[in-house]
Amino acid sequence: MPASALDSAIYRDLFGDPEIGKLFSDTAEIRAMLLVEGALAEAQGKAGLIPETAAAHIRRASMEVQVDPAALTSETGENGVPVPGLVSAFRKAMGAPEHGQYVHWGATSQDICDTALTLRLRQVLSICRARLVAALHSLATLAEEHADTPMAARTYGQVAVPTSFGAVAASWGTPLLRAVERLEEIEPSLLCVSLSGAAGTLSVMGDKGPEIRAALARSLSLNDPGGSWHSTRDRVAELAAWATLTATSLGKMGEDLLLLAQSGIGEVTLGKGGASSTMPQKKNPVGPSVVVALARHIAGLNATLQDAGLHRQQRDGAAWFTEWLTLPGLCIALGRALSLGQELAETISPVPEAMLRNLDDGTGLIHAEALTFALAATMPRPEAAQRVKALATEARTTGTHLASLAERDFPGSDWRSTLSPQAQLGQAPAEARAFAAAAKAI
Repeated sequence: MPASALDSAIYRDLFGDPEIGKLFSDTAEIRAMLLVEGALAEAQGKAGLIPETAAAHIRRASMEVQVDPAALTSETGENGVPVPGLVSAFRKAMGAPEHGQYVHWGATSQDICDTALTLRLRQVLSICRARLVAALHSLATLAEEHADTPMAARTYGQVAVPTSFGAVAASWGTPLLRAVERLEEIEPSLLCVSLSGAAGTLSVMGDKGPEIRAALARSLSLNDPGGSWHSTRDRVAELAAWATLTATSLGKMGEDLLLLAQSGIGEVTLGKGGASSTMPQKKNPVGPSVVVALARHIAGLNATLQDAGLHRQQRDGAAWFTEWLTLPGLCIALGRALSLGQELAETISPVPEAMLRNLDDGTGLIHAEALTFALAATMPRPEAAQRVKALATEARTTGTHLASLAERDFPGSDWRSTLSPQAQLGQAPAEARAFAAAAKAI
C-alpha cells in the first residue's frame, strides 16, 4: 500500500476526492498564504503602519508571484514551518527590497498558516454542504415515493415489525439534516482570520492591531475572532467532530445498504457494483463498503484531532503539527464519503417484491406484537402475550398463518386486515413524508 491511499495513483478514485484534494496541495497552500500576506500588507498600509506604496506593491505581487513548493523544502524542514522560506522567496521574486522589507510585518507564521487554512476550509465546507443537500434531496424523493412501501424492520438482525422503506430512507437523511444545521452553527466561529503576532499580543502593531485584524477579516471575507486563537483549538476540534458525526451518519446508510443488498435479502439494488477477479456473477457493493470504511477512518482521525487540542502555553509546535498530519486527510475522506453518499442516494432502487417476501414468510409472525395488543383490549396483556406466544409456536410448527390461527381462536374480528403490513406501519409513512418536506425545503 502507498503511504496515503487518498492521493495514490492506484487508490485515489476509490478513497480520494480530487475537488477537495486540490485544496490541500502544495500549490494551493502557497497561493493561500500569499493571498493572506498581500491582504495583511494592504490592511497595514491603510492603517498607516507601513507605507501605502509598499502595501500596494506587496498586494499586487501576492497575486502575481509564483513560488515553487520545492524551493521551501529545506527551510521548512529546518524551521518547522513554511512561512520563513515563503517570505524569503516572495521578497526575492518581488525584486523590490524597499517594499519587500514590509512583507509579514508584525505577523507570525501561525497567523499566515491558520488564515490560509481557513480560506481553504471555507471552500471545503461549501463543497460539503452542496453534496449534503444533493444527497438529502435524493433521499427525500425516496422517502416520499416509498412512504407506504412496507418492509420488515429488523432489530438485532431479526425481523421485528413492519416499517416502510420511506421511513428507512428518512432515518438515513434525518441526521444529515442536522449536519446541515450544525454546519451553519460552526461556520461563523471556524471561518475567522488569525492575526495575533508572536505570542498572541499583536505587540508590534500596537494600538492599530485590532483595527488591522478587522480589516484583514473584511478583505478576506472572513470573521474577526476578536483575539488570538493560536493555542485554543476548539474551532478545529469542532470541525473534526462535525465531520465525524456526518461521516458516521453516512456510514449508517452504508451499513444498512450492505445488508439490504446482500444475497438472499435483495431488498435494494445498487446503481453500481464492483467486479470480482474470479467470479463473473458478482456485483460487489463497493460504494457502501467504502463509505463505511471512510466513516471509521474519519472517527480515528477525529480522536487524534481532539487530542491535538491540548496546546501548551501560547504556542505549541507538536500539537499544531499533529493537526497538519491529520486535518487534510479528514477533509478529503469526508468529501469522498459525501460524494459516495450522494451517489448512493441517487442510484439505489428498492425492490418492493423482495421486501414483501422477506416481511412475511407465510406465517405472519411479524404481526405477533400487533395481535398481542389487539387482544389486550379484551383481556389482561400478560394473558394476551401468553396466548399469542403459544400461537406463534404453533405457526412455526405447522406453517399456518398467524391470522388464520387468530380467526380460529378469537372469531369475530377481521384479523387478515388487522394483521396486514399496511395496517401496522404506524407512524412510518408520516415520518417519511415529514422528512421529505424538510429536506426539500433546504
